[in-house]
Amino acid sequence: MTNDNQSPTPPASKEFGGIDPLLPPAMALKCEAAGADKAARDALSLFTLAILAGAFIAFGALFSTVAVAGFGNDLPFGVVRLLAGVTFSLGLILVVIGGAELFTGDNLMVMAWAGRRIGLGALLRVWAIVYAGNLVGSVATAALVVGSGQHELGGGAVGLAALSIAQAKAELGWVEALLRGVLCNVLVCLAVWLTFSARTVTGKVMVIVPPVAAFVAAGFEHSVANLYFFPTALFVKAFAAEGFWMALARTPDTYGALTWGTALGNLLPVTIGNVIGGAVLVAGVYWFVYLRRR
Repeated sequence: MTNDNQSPTPPASKEFGGIDPLLPPAMALKCEAAGADKAARDALSLFTLAILAGAFIAFGALFSTVAVAGFGNDLPFGVVRLLAGVTFSLGLILVVIGGAELFTGDNLMVMAWAGRRIGLGALLRVWAIVYAGNLVGSVATAALVVGSGQHELGGGAVGLAALSIAQAKAELGWVEALLRGVLCNVLVCLAVWLTFSARTVTGKVMVIVPPVAAFVAAGFEHSVANLYFFPTALFVKAFAAEGFWMALARTPDTYGALTWGTALGNLLPVTIGNVIGGAVLVAGVYWFVYLRRR
């Protein structure tokens, strides 16, 4: 029996069946159920899938770095940023279609917590395990990329792009990094949210690309992407051969602001901002609109 002001949860087979795209009320139920499923996974599975997600986002970041390397002033700023964003979307496509656990996307689990499908401890457990796995996957990929000498491509243009990207992030103020983190994960979680409506792989890809391209083009900050960008640049700074620096007419001292300390100083506010953007402004709002009356 249900209260007159409440609506029973429709059976999954009826709510999610059919061929038409799901509408937002059904998307909310599907997102909530997905959050509950994640909380039920064992720690080793979560950690393994999180390592994959860290590597997948790193691949998107790598693709984006290569795509913008060497452009200089040859193209308008906006065009270069758009190219960086479209190529970066590879990362979230791999996560969603390939099946992996991404910290920023898992901020949507707040819908399951708000709906009392999971407890706060279960939510924080998933976030902690997934963030740790994302860190391992991102840093390991960065080490492999730099170890392969990939930064020397284009006469060092790829390495220069990696250093420039990380340097710009390191120079952000705390409030700037926080707010860019908020705005970033609003768009990332909207991309994931929209995939709950899509019925096909093609549909999922099509709804992922625009929001992801938008956050990269706008210069917003994604914590897991930065777990790749910073180690890559720092590994290049520490281990690149002398010929690399000679080709660029630069030295490691040129990037004095780029340290492990400044990397941490960026990651902390960006991660907090990502949680606010995804958990509060996307998951919280959609739960309030579609699920709170249950």
